[in-house]
Amino acid sequence: MLRFLVTYFSQTGNTKKVAGAVYAALDGEKKIGPIDEVKSLEAYDLVFIGFPVISHSVPYRVGEFLKKIPAGKQIALFCTHASLRGGRLSRQAIEHATILASRAKILGAFSCRGKVSLELLASLSKSPEHSAWTEMAASAGTHPDENDLAEAGAFAQEMRTLSSLDDH
Repeated sequence: MLRFLVTYFSQTGNTKKVAGAVYAALDGEKKIGPIDEVKSLEAYDLVFIGFPVISHSVPYRVGEFLKKIPAGKQIALFCTHASLRGGRLSRQAIEHATILASRAKILGAFSCRGKVSLELLASLSKSPEHSAWTEMAASAGTHPDENDLAEAGAFAQEMRTLSSLDDH
């Protein structure tokens, strides 16, 4: 039986919500919790790692976690962001995470939109260089929605299948 860990860093609850959908879609032995509570990855066959895209990149504590993943460990990445779906900014964050976790075996990645706090939107909308982004980010206010969560669950099942085919 495969053993899974779903771990995440979440500031506003978006990434935690997606982590819950990933976790719910998995069968077998599984555990879910924040990155800060992970002591070891040794007991798990596949580790799902989630994070919010912050300043177009990976949050520092997630980056430090990714750098410490043992060589060959199977992982799957997921992130939440306020950019338009499939946009350059979220792709860059996933690419950066992939580089940080380069010793691991990355099976895949998933991203979906997530709402941004009203305080952050108000603050950033005051600077001209962020005005276009804040308009786009405001439209993420209803995400992650049921469709996003269903897609996260499908992603989890796909990664589970890939893990089974690859290692067992």
